[in-house]
Amino acid sequence: MSLDVNNVLFGRNIKGVIEGNSTPDLFTPDLIDLYRAGKSPFDELVTYYDFEDIERAVEEQENGEVVKPVLRMSEP
Repeated sequence: MSLDVNNVLFGRNIKGVIEGNSTPDLFTPDLIDLYRAGKSPFDELVTYYDFEDIERAVEEQENGEVVKPVLRMSEP
């Protein structure tokens, strides 16, 4: 990554974030409350796949068809 140092000199900040940079102890209860109130349709974000369809799950996630692919493992 290249960076123009002039941007930093004029008061701009650079911040790296991974996985939302949230505080789980605060964020998770809020998400649960939203879900229970019907204000956040998490169920619509998840698509389930049998493990055998892992390649399809990856492909559909990469091309934007699926937000959160979840693999189901077969019973032994």
